[in-house]
Amino acid sequence: METQTWIQISADSDFSYHNIPFGVFSTACNKEDARPATRVGDFIIDLREAERQGLLNGELFSKLSHKVFQGKTLNSFMELTRPHWQEVRRTIQSLLHVGSALDTNKELQSKVVIPYTDKIILHLPAQIGDYTDFYSSYTHAYNVGVMFRGKDNAIQPNWLHIPIGYHGRASTVVVSGTDIHRPRGQAKPPTAEKPIFTECKRLDYELEVAAFVGGPANKMGEPVKVDSAEDRVFGFVLMNDWSARDHQAWEYVPLGPFNGKNFGTTISPWIVTLDALEMFRVDLEPQNPEPLPYLKEKRHTSWDINLEVYLHADGNTKADILTKSNYKYMYWNIAQQLTHHSVGGCILNAGDLLASGTISGPQKHEFGSMLELSWQGTEKIALSEGKERTFIQDNDQIIMKGFAEKNGIRVGFGECAGKVLPALPENKYY
Repeated sequence: METQTWIQISADSDFSYHNIPFGVFSTACNKEDARPATRVGDFIIDLREAERQGLLNGELFSKLSHKVFQGKTLNSFMELTRPHWQEVRRTIQSLLHVGSALDTNKELQSKVVIPYTDKIILHLPAQIGDYTDFYSSYTHAYNVGVMFRGKDNAIQPNWLHIPIGYHGRASTVVVSGTDIHRPRGQAKPPTAEKPIFTECKRLDYELEVAAFVGGPANKMGEPVKVDSAEDRVFGFVLMNDWSARDHQAWEYVPLGPFNGKNFGTTISPWIVTLDALEMFRVDLEPQNPEPLPYLKEKRHTSWDINLEVYLHADGNTKADILTKSNYKYMYWNIAQQLTHHSVGGCILNAGDLLASGTISGPQKHEFGSMLELSWQGTEKIALSEGKERTFIQDNDQIIMKGFAEKNGIRVGFGECAGKVLPALPENKYY
C-alpha cells in the first residue's frame, strides 16, 4: 500500500518521500542565518525549528545530551552514528504522513515547512576538514593512459591493486551556483622552449560523485575495516572537479595534481544518504586481480545512479547534453576508497569529503570529461546553434544532474552547476 503524504510531490521530483536529503539553507531576507534542512518536493523542512519543536525525538535522538541542528552546518549531526541518521530520516518521513503533527497543526507547519522559491539560498552542507580525490573509474584511467602513454601502458601497474588518490584543497570546494574564475598558472606549450605564465587554455570538467564522511572519528593508527566502511559514509553529493588541463600536464610530475586542480571544486547542496539509495544498489564485476585481504569485500557493489552533464554555451538559448554516465562504472567503490585511505592510520573526521574521480562509461557519450570527449582537443564537440567546443570557454556554464529511478521511485541530487568567468587581469598577479 502506497504511503499517503499530506505534502504534494510531483512524480519527477528528485526530492521524493523516499529521498530525505540533508543540506543547509538561509533566506534572502536573512542570508547569514544558515540552518540545516531537508527538501521534499518543492518545500524545505527547517530541521533547526523541527528540533526546537521536539518533532525529531526518536528513541536514540531523545537520549542525546546536546542539540545537533542548531548550528550553521550539518557537522554535529554527521558526527553521530548511522542508526541516528536512519532514525531522523524515518522520523521526517513519518511527519509527512497524513494525520501527523505537521499535517494537523497548521501553526506548527508554518514554522517548520517553507516553500522552495528563488528566495532560498543554499550553502555548503558541512564544514569540510579534508578533501581527497580518487581515480577509480577504469575507463577514465584507461582513456587518459592511452592519451599520454599509449595503449600498451595505459593502466599503470599499481592501479588494479590500490585505489589511487590525491589530497585536494578543501578551501575552494564551493556549493552549486558559485561562479569559477578561469585560473592562471604555469604551462609549457609543446612548441615552447620554456614554461609561460598564462590563463588556462584547456579548462575542463570532471563528472564525479563525492561522499561525505560521518560518524565518530577513528583513532590515529586505527584503520577502518572494509565491511564496516559504509557506516562511515554520511551520504553522497555530485561533484564537478574543475581541471586546468594545460597547467596540470606541466606540474603533475613527479608528485601529481596541484594548482591545476585546486582553484575550484563544485558540489551539489543536498547530501543523499545511503539508505535512500539502498534499493538502487548493484553488484560490480569481480575484481581481477583479487584485492589484498584488507580491500576484499563480502559483496563488491556500487549504486545505479544516472549521471548527466550539460554545457550551456555562452550566448546559446539552451544547454546541450555532453555526458550520460552512471556511478556503477566504478572499479574501486567508496568502501574500498575509505578503507584504503585509513589503512595507514589516517584519521577520518565527520565532514571530510572523498570524491570518486571522473566517472566514465565504455561508450563515448559516457565519457566524464571534455579531455576524453574531445580526445585531448583533437576532436570538436558539436553543440546546438552552430557552436562547438574542445574545452570550456568563458561564460559557459556546466550543469551536472544525477538521479536513481526504479519501480516508480525516484531519488535525485538536484543540480551541481557553475559558470566560468574570465581570468583575472594579469596585473593582479605581479
